[in-house]
Amino acid sequence: MKAENSKSNAQNASKTMPFEKYKPFKRIPLPDRTWPDQEITEAPRWCSVDLRDGNQALIEPMTPAEKQKMWDLLLEVGFKEIEVGFPAASQTDYDFVRKIIEEDQIPDDVTIQILCQAREELIIKSCEALAGAKNVVFHLYNSTSTLQRKVVFKMSREEVIKLATDATERVKFHTDKLKAAGTNVVLEYSPESYTATEMDFAVEICDAVMDVWGPTDENKVILNLPATVEMATPNIYADQLEWFCRNLKHRDQAVISLHTHNDRGTGIAASELGLMAGADRIEGTLFGNGERTGNCDVITMAMNMFSQGIDPKLYLSNMPRIVAVSEECTKIPIHVRQPYAGELVFTAFSGSHQDAIRKGMEFVESGSAGAWEVPYLPIDPADVGGSYRETVRVNSQSGKGGVAFILENYFGVSLPRPLLLEFSPIVQKMSEASGGELKPDLIWDTFVNEFIEVKGEYELVEYKVRSVDGGQERCNATIRVGDNNVEIEGTGSGPIDAFVSAMVETLNEPLNVMDYQEYSLNEGSKAQAICILSISDDAKNKFYGVGISQNTTTAAFKSIIAAINRRWKQS
Repeated sequence: MKAENSKSNAQNASKTMPFEKYKPFKRIPLPDRTWPDQEITEAPRWCSVDLRDGNQALIEPMTPAEKQKMWDLLLEVGFKEIEVGFPAASQTDYDFVRKIIEEDQIPDDVTIQILCQAREELIIKSCEALAGAKNVVFHLYNSTSTLQRKVVFKMSREEVIKLATDATERVKFHTDKLKAAGTNVVLEYSPESYTATEMDFAVEICDAVMDVWGPTDENKVILNLPATVEMATPNIYADQLEWFCRNLKHRDQAVISLHTHNDRGTGIAASELGLMAGADRIEGTLFGNGERTGNCDVITMAMNMFSQGIDPKLYLSNMPRIVAVSEECTKIPIHVRQPYAGELVFTAFSGSHQDAIRKGMEFVESGSAGAWEVPYLPIDPADVGGSYRETVRVNSQSGKGGVAFILENYFGVSLPRPLLLEFSPIVQKMSEASGGELKPDLIWDTFVNEFIEVKGEYELVEYKVRSVDGGQERCNATIRVGDNNVEIEGTGSGPIDAFVSAMVETLNEPLNVMDYQEYSLNEGSKAQAICILSISDDAKNKFYGVGISQNTTTAAFKSIIAAINRRWKQS
């Protein structure tokens, strides 16, 4: 059998993938690049393309009702530019654009954007859809990549430039009616597949489009440079953008916009480096929904800025609602590890991590911290609608820190270290047996059974404490011992001392009270006292017991009984 395994491993090791059929992406000659020394200090102009790029990538495109719900959410989040569809290609999109215009659903400070190919009949149809809108971005595009020119369109560079400039002329002509009716129209031009286009050609065609449109410093054109397919590492995209910005004829009259995809898994990184390279605007979607592997995830990118002390210019504090609406409209579940939004992103199961988080939170709550600094928590979960309590969850990988966190944050119970060391192995054994996570209620129920409502020989039935001569207290109590009630009596310096004396003298229980602590649980009418103590027997063994009651004396007596019962269980 061993020989067979060795043979199989050798065969697997000799296998290779057909990597020779692919070629590396050519680097941009930019030895004096400056973008690595730049930093992001403010949010870009955001444009949501959820209703267009995101929607066209869905197995089941959004219904009109779902589009309406997504539109409402995008406004709620604070997007000021929203691509609402491709009205010339889709009747559903056309009808939606007309609906939000005719029902006056577009705030005055919000611009709607539509996508349109470089074909006159589509341009005319798009203008019809936009009639009556206040602020519009007319997004015109045509493919410019070397491959598509050669394989798909079979057109020369000159022919592709003419296609773009002719279309720009037609957009300019047909949008004049919109402008005359009071619509503010901005042109957005995308050389589709920009990353696969020769850099000099990308600049040449964008210059030509700008010459036709005639932008000014006050009314700029948007040049959108899409990584329609992500083809290289993010640094190369940044080089492409810096080269483009340096060589564009009228850079000051252009807004440089980015539209990245995630084919290599670095769509966000490409957009971030792109901002450092000179871009002004980012197109993307909530949680990165979009064609193939998706678009730039605007939520993550904005939250990355937020975590660095930058105003993201989007309101993301109710992340659970954003997740819920997104999942409903797209029918795509948000991954549990989705940055800032997934169910588990602020969760620690590791015992050492849990302990560090607990101590970090104590430091923050003490008021000693300045900026947010908690180990393993890059942001405060409360800032996105989360809770501190949800950061720590217990399974077989957890330790005493997780148990302590659960008891403190869910139930207000802070255990002395020796008791925590005694209880944690009990929880550990349970979690190993279950093979999964232990919910807080189960941990609490286990604590109650082990240290509070301890099944045993003794049970407190009733008691009475009164003052006697010499500043002493006398305690008379009824204790159920097995099936019988036993009356006990003792005197001491206080109620607890008197009760202990009664147990020692009447029931011959050798015990001394140790490690006594008492504090309140909850506040107001629901306030209860909790008493945690240990007792020691003649052999100096310690046994913990816990009592909870609205009456502090009752809590103390219950904790003593619980400790005695635990002593007998362990003896």
